[in-house]
Amino acid sequence: MTDVPRIEPRHAHRRVQDQDALLVCAYDDARKCQAMALDGAIGLEEFERRKGRIDPGREIIFY
Repeated sequence: MTDVPRIEPRHAHRRVQDQDALLVCAYDDARKCQAMALDGAIGLEEFERRKGRIDPGREIIFY
């Protein structure tokens, strides 16, 4: 298994606010994702719809 890099919440928050990163809720259940939504995050379904238009250099942070 590959190690997944981790980021501290305060750094993730700053990166999302600065629009340097995209925050994605990784739950595939829309209701659960909505209940667990963080400020500035999009759901997995939205990510799937937009993934072809996301800048490949943009950091993506899943939670």
